[in-house]
Amino acid sequence: MSKILKSGVFKGLVSGVCLSLGLVPGAGAAEGDVKVTPLGSHDGEFCALDRAMVFEDPNGTRILYDAGRTVAGPDDSRLGKIDVVLVSHMHGDHLGDRRIKETNAGSCGGPKFPVVTLPQSNTVDIAVKKQAKIVTGSEMPAFFSAKLEAAGGDPSNSMLVRFGAELDVGGVAITTVPAVHSNGVSPSFLTGPLADYLQAAGVGASVGPPTGYVLTFSNGLVVYLSGDTGITAEQKLVVNDHYGAELVVMNIGDNYTTGPKEAAYVINDLIDPKAVIASHANEPATSGGKLNPGTKTALFRELVKVPVHVPLSGRTIAFNGDGGCSSGCD
Repeated sequence: MSKILKSGVFKGLVSGVCLSLGLVPGAGAAEGDVKVTPLGSHDGEFCALDRAMVFEDPNGTRILYDAGRTVAGPDDSRLGKIDVVLVSHMHGDHLGDRRIKETNAGSCGGPKFPVVTLPQSNTVDIAVKKQAKIVTGSEMPAFFSAKLEAAGGDPSNSMLVRFGAELDVGGVAITTVPAVHSNGVSPSFLTGPLADYLQAAGVGASVGPPTGYVLTFSNGLVVYLSGDTGITAEQKLVVNDHYGAELVVMNIGDNYTTGPKEAAYVINDLIDPKAVIASHANEPATSGGKLNPGTKTALFRELVKVPVHVPLSGRTIAFNGDGGCSSGCD
């Protein structure tokens, strides 16, 4: 949905046309808020390896984004129903090469991940048990199709959506957008001679470029999930100018992705959303649910001009169709 379609002028025109035709504006569209629930390693905190979030559409569709290591497998009581799983790229901290057994094990800066999920991944385990669709771009769908089949799932539940395309799943429009990062599959996720060859050579298998996502929910909210990325021109030209993202989940961890200063530039100067959720900070950002001073997350919040929400594990934040926070706001 282009930015002009989200403008008040356009909405006013639509309302006028609807009234002249005797229609109720918005009739048939789902009402209510999109709920965002982070699933981290420690309850009520934003910790070093936290990646996973669940998005719930007003119509009930639930989307798990980058399950990683902090979801305790498919039986994690925090998951509930999952209809769609998104994977930005194939690194173990996003795909899930291991996972927690339970929350609050270890420290916020050093969580414990005792359960090994190789070679199938935490993501695949969850998708199979939940009978969820795995939606990805690049060359990732073939990988997940094979993994689903090997794990006893339905290979057709691995679905492709590439740049510029759009896939509707459960009333949520999903598209991929470019991310600047790497996307090699570790040999530990593979089996057979190829895994041995790659391991010996010290390289991984490529499955195309990594991605971010733009989700358009049934209440009109447009959300950009950055994945792991640096600064890209598409954040202005595509995410802002075309889709008009109102809520952003932005990586801020530095070294591997944009740092807090670079991420603040993306938010302030390229995308200009209504709100942002910090992500992928690679630090124990909070203590007792309060932001630790001197952290990258604290610097990011200081630099950004719009409200910055800290993703405290298990604490749901709700957003209306215009990107305004309606509950769980910090």
